[in-house]
Amino acid sequence: RRVATGSEQQESWRLLACSSASVRKTADASQSKGRMGSHSKSRPEETAPPDLFYNETEASKYLHSSRMIDIQTQMTERAVEMLCLPEDESCMLLDVGCGTGLSGEVLEENGHSWVGVDISRDMLNVAQHREVEGDLIHHDMGCGLPFRQGTFDGAVSISAIQWLCYSDRNEYQPRQRLLAFFQSLYKCLRRGARAVLQFYPQDGDQLQLITASA
Repeated sequence: RRVATGSEQQESWRLLACSSASVRKTADASQSKGRMGSHSKSRPEETAPPDLFYNETEASKYLHSSRMIDIQTQMTERAVEMLCLPEDESCMLLDVGCGTGLSGEVLEENGHSWVGVDISRDMLNVAQHREVEGDLIHHDMGCGLPFRQGTFDGAVSISAIQWLCYSDRNEYQPRQRLLAFFQSLYKCLRRGARAVLQFYPQDGDQLQLITASA
């Protein structure tokens, strides 16, 4: 386990399944909002950049809230189903926006190894405290993923990529950051592998921006 440095209301949740051959969009039902946060007047993405929003206080909620843990687990289990991985075979998977490692534990329980990437040091610190089995990397997914071609057999992301639609710095351009993310994601997956990404678009324009970039 390591951290490496590097550059309540029901609503629908969206999953995007990407493979080397196609990009497939599907919708399912779920129970939460944001990156496990409840509805409020402003979205978390509008409050602060993710590395600041997910501070020590916010990260600690992922240790103590059974509701958050249950929802994250259910979402990840559904994502794993959609990966259509070979049965009885251990795969190397990527968790984008891994946070405190809740999704990674689901990957472990399904017999897979994993690497997690997150921009929040405080979330990764909680993951280390929980002694998760995956390798943890502190990195901004909007800069592109720092992995070699064909490294992973699949990837999941739960409630994370909508953050790329927001510009908290002058040099940040959402479309450019989304393209950098998806291009690097495609590259680091082995041929034929899938990525299942659950996210919360603010509106139809954001949904179009994300899916068009993929």
